[in-house]
Amino acid sequence: MTLKDVQRMAKLQSIDPGMLSKAELIRAIQKIEGNFDCFATAYDGVCDQTGCIWREDCFEASRRGSPS
Repeated sequence: MTLKDVQRMAKLQSIDPGMLSKAELIRAIQKIEGNFDCFATAYDGVCDQTGCIWREDCFEASRRGSPS
């Protein structure tokens, strides 16, 4: 998912994307939705949140070791 896609989703949740990174925005969305705000923290490639829409991007960001 692109940064623009995430920014659009954030705005729908009344989150001002401002200068937040993609990872910060995703975590804010996760938190507002009542989910764990854990994006890019699956450092060992392990995550029990199998229904998460961010899962694929999360694993990729975790492998890179960057906040995305």
